[in-house]
Amino acid sequence: MTFTFLHSQMTEGFTYLDNGDFEKAEAFFFDYLKTNPNNKTAKLCYARAVGLSGEPEKATSLFKDLLTEYPEDFEILINYNESYLWSKEYEQAKPLYESLLKKYPKEFVAVLGYANTLSNLKQYEIALEWIEKAIALDSTNRSARTSRKYIRLGYANEFVNNQEYDKGEKLIHHIFEDFPEDKDALLNLANLYLITKEVDLAKATYWRYATTQKDTIIARNGISLAEHIGEKDKEALKVATRNLTEVKNIYDFELTERTNDRYIQALIWNGKFPKAKKEIRVLEEKYGTRDWLSALKATLGLYTGDPKSSIAHYDVILQNDSASFDGNLGKANALFAADKIMPAYQMAFKTLDYYKNQKDALGFIEKLDLMHLPNIQEHGAFSFDNGKNQAYFTNTTVEIPWSTKFRTHLSYMYRSTQNTASGNEASSHVLLAGLQYKLLPKTNVMLAMGVNNSISMNDRYSQPLIDAQLQLQPFKLQNLNLVYQREIQNFNADLIEREIVQNHYGLNYNLGTNFNLGWYTQAMYTLQSDENVRSLLFTSLYYTLLKKPALKMGVNYQYITFKDQVPIVYFSPEQYQAFEVFVDVRGEFSEKLDFMASAATGIQKVEEDPDTNIFRAELGLQYEVSNYFNLKIYGKYSNIASATAAGFEFSEVGLKFKWMFTKQPLYQKSVGQ
Repeated sequence: MTFTFLHSQMTEGFTYLDNGDFEKAEAFFFDYLKTNPNNKTAKLCYARAVGLSGEPEKATSLFKDLLTEYPEDFEILINYNESYLWSKEYEQAKPLYESLLKKYPKEFVAVLGYANTLSNLKQYEIALEWIEKAIALDSTNRSARTSRKYIRLGYANEFVNNQEYDKGEKLIHHIFEDFPEDKDALLNLANLYLITKEVDLAKATYWRYATTQKDTIIARNGISLAEHIGEKDKEALKVATRNLTEVKNIYDFELTERTNDRYIQALIWNGKFPKAKKEIRVLEEKYGTRDWLSALKATLGLYTGDPKSSIAHYDVILQNDSASFDGNLGKANALFAADKIMPAYQMAFKTLDYYKNQKDALGFIEKLDLMHLPNIQEHGAFSFDNGKNQAYFTNTTVEIPWSTKFRTHLSYMYRSTQNTASGNEASSHVLLAGLQYKLLPKTNVMLAMGVNNSISMNDRYSQPLIDAQLQLQPFKLQNLNLVYQREIQNFNADLIEREIVQNHYGLNYNLGTNFNLGWYTQAMYTLQSDENVRSLLFTSLYYTLLKKPALKMGVNYQYITFKDQVPIVYFSPEQYQAFEVFVDVRGEFSEKLDFMASAATGIQKVEEDPDTNIFRAELGLQYEVSNYFNLKIYGKYSNIASATAAGFEFSEVGLKFKWMFTKQPLYQKSVGQ
């Protein structure tokens, strides 16, 4: 600030102001004015000290009184305008600065104040123009360059929020021209690289930041997150564990909290849930109820399949801070995990109310949209077996989600099959119409009905088809599917000609755990129109070795029995058993190209026959042409006797695609939209 005159008796007060000791300055000038009540400079300094010590509204009133006494005094006017910045009343400050600049267009403090006002109003492009004017008026002024730094940081953040990352990065790099290796710029640059998943650049930037013991701990907290984003969770935990030890050597309460936070996050990322839970409990005893601890408990709930507890913990955060980003978007994710889709939408939109164009919130909404878009699915395949059977089929399905709870579908399948040895040929036309309705979160009912029209060389007939399912989650990490199906056996021409109707009654059950072990079981009881009865049991115990790529290994057991044995017609042993070990891997070659591969081998026993070896395998590639269209090719082989109704070696190659033919769901996503 520039003063029009100084008095030696006020030097001490000026020193307090210059050093930022505003409360001391306020007390000094308050006492000074008792003996010198008409001193304009003392009144001005007192009002300034009052405002900067935490009472900006009072300062504004004092400056207004001074303007009554000294109208059009530039020194008072500039302080009066600045008092609105102290009270964050930027809209009121803007016209005041514009009026002042008409009279004093070359006054540095007026130009600088206007630039800062525009910056606080997030009008960064114009603010940059005015801060350049201020620097042109006084190129040596450090405060102007500091203002330019924060304007650039704000503008860069706006570019990042709009996903214009190159522009944001360029602006941040310009800051280093004024302030080489500036700490704020380095942290913002590292965060940008985290958002764009440029992990190596993020880590390198954090290491540039790590010039002191404290800054090294801050950097390692960021590096741990970078390792997680780079899918190296073990390394993330290693870094976080080291940091937890070293933070004990400094006395910084906030940094200690952030380091504990990152360490527990890393435990959760690595599936060390009991230890994470224990550490949270210890920290609660030490710190009490804190938002970051509630966030950790919420995250733990999401990772362990307990979204209801996560919602409760996020509610605690939102009670303390309704604008909390973690609270709002975290609750949206928890609601989605709890299968409460519309409330999840609403929380995501609420996040955007507070954080305009926020990438994660927009991505979350897009994910929900893609799950509920009208779509067409096509599946075509060619199969053959060592019984000289060949078949081609195509299945087209149109699915229309009318809401987050209700969707319908219509499908048509054509299958043509022939036996090249006997010359027998047949075909089937299957038309199905169905619906799916969510009775409750994670409780769906599905019903499809239609007709199968089959044509063989000697016959032609039509049969009704039914597929009814109840999908539910009775307990945490458990899924149960109750099934009834009425279908026609149409694997090959001989079976189609015999018009065998099958009525399946069964269940599928999957049990997950928080320690990577899973168990899947299918039980099916089938009544056939030829008066035969089949019972089937398939059970699989599997273990997840890796998350990315998803690598799973396990053992399968299958048992089948038929009431009547008609081996000439179809595979129907009195007793069939198979035991196999399998491996399944799924991952991505790139952002657009996914792969899957599975293989199983073991032994099978048909009645009293000797054991025989079995092998089956499948390979698949899926390419995401766009968010709205994906294409998959696959091939599979099996010599397991139960793989086909005839008990032959069997191979298939196929093509699938899915096209979402609208860009938005048909339903209204949030109240008021």
